Amino acid sequence: MSYCVFCRFGPGTGGSVWGVEVWPAIDLRGGKCVRLKQGDYARETVFGDDPAAMARHWVGLGAKCLHLVDLDGAFSGQSAHLDIARSIFRSLKIPVQFGGGLRTAEQIDAILDLGAQRAIIGTVAVDNPEIVEEAVRRHPESIVVGIDARQGNVVLRGWVEKTVVPAVDLARRMKDAGVHRIIYTDVARDGMLSGVNFYETENLCREVGIRVIASGGVSSAEDVRTLWERRACGIEGVILGRALYDRKIDFAGLRRQMRSWKTGG
Repeated sequence: MSYCVFCRFGPGTGGSVWGVEVWPAIDLRGGKCVRLKQGDYARETVFGDDPAAMARHWVGLGAKCLHLVDLDGAFSGQSAHLDIARSIFRSLKIPVQFGGGLRTAEQIDAILDLGAQRAIIGTVAVDNPEIVEEAVRRHPESIVVGIDARQGNVVLRGWVEKTVVPAVDLARRMKDAGVHRIIYTDVARDGMLSGVNFYETENLCREVGIRVIASGGVSSAEDVRTLWERRACGIEGVILGRALYDRKIDFAGLRRQMRSWKTGG
């Protein structure tokens, strides 16, 4: 996959030339593009049956990066949409980060070999942190840890298993393991259009000193603007899901707005 001017994945400041990059999300379940509410598989909305076409749609509107998640893989521990992922990686000329079901070093190697720019590791960061360490040794700039939390504590296996592990503690351990960035999701807000948990997101950045891509609850361009205004703490991106699919946010319009923020508009 080729680099783009908006997505710097090196060890520097990261993120967008604007300070915060926006990542359209495509969640895969049963071969379709779906969105869940609060990670509940019983509260699913289908938004399309051609994920590759959806990926091209967001690129056509100006997307410079894409966030792709295999929900079936996240639950089962075995990626279920590798053919779809491969077709997206090979048809796009923008970086794609992929998560869902990556729980062994071999699975991580395989998804990167298929063409993913980054592999997102979730459950294994708690269950087998040594796998994260090995993955970072093999792919130092391509490993992202997804930390999903309810009320500040980590949840696993597609958000169905609760733990008593504080998200901040896990983030610290991952930083110590060599991870450069995490995706932080407040599961209670995900898919609810209820606004981002700005406090927890910023607190995690400051407490741990790690770059963070925010996820969960984005409902408007104003939410993105608030994250952009807090970028100095280490927030380098935001994942957009239901707000895009429900047309609460006009993606092309948002990118135009972000250009104006950078220039003082």
